[in-house]
Amino acid sequence: MSLNTEIAAGPRSARRNGAPPSPFKRLMLAFRRIVIAARLGLLRRAGMEIGRDCLISLRARLDPTNPRGIHIGDGVLIAFDAVIFSHDLSRHFHADTHIGDNCFIGARAIVMAGVRIGDNCIVGAGAVVTRDAPAGSVLAGNPARILRSGVITRKWGILAEAYEEALARENFGAAP
Repeated sequence: MSLNTEIAAGPRSARRNGAPPSPFKRLMLAFRRIVIAARLGLLRRAGMEIGRDCLISLRARLDPTNPRGIHIGDGVLIAFDAVIFSHDLSRHFHADTHIGDNCFIGARAIVMAGVRIGDNCIVGAGAVVTRDAPAGSVLAGNPARILRSGVITRKWGILAEAYEEALARENFGAAP
């Protein structure tokens, strides 16, 4: 079984004696993919700039007040309950919020209006990003602080080194 197959199968890859998912489960997954694609189309039509190969959770909240102010790069994953703002009512302004390529925005993270997150960044779960983040950094906390710099990520913000270690374990059957 390849790494991609195991990831797609989820944490319980050993299904009933290795049987493929039921037709109902396959139908539900296909329906979910259609709904996600339709939502991305609606967000783009509203004026948001969303790159290719993005995964945006159905429960993520992208600011509808100023949709033209949200710019998301290619290969970005935004997890559930994350919030991306492009306006601030208390200071009464609209601003462009940019998320670079190959980033990951964790569950329940908040990205404030006017923030620029560089390419290859990882924003931890529950972080509140109030300032710009340079490319290749890992952010966490409230307010978000840089925990690590110079990281390299692949599509959807997967750390390149972790991905290569997983491939090595798969190919050689042992930890590197």
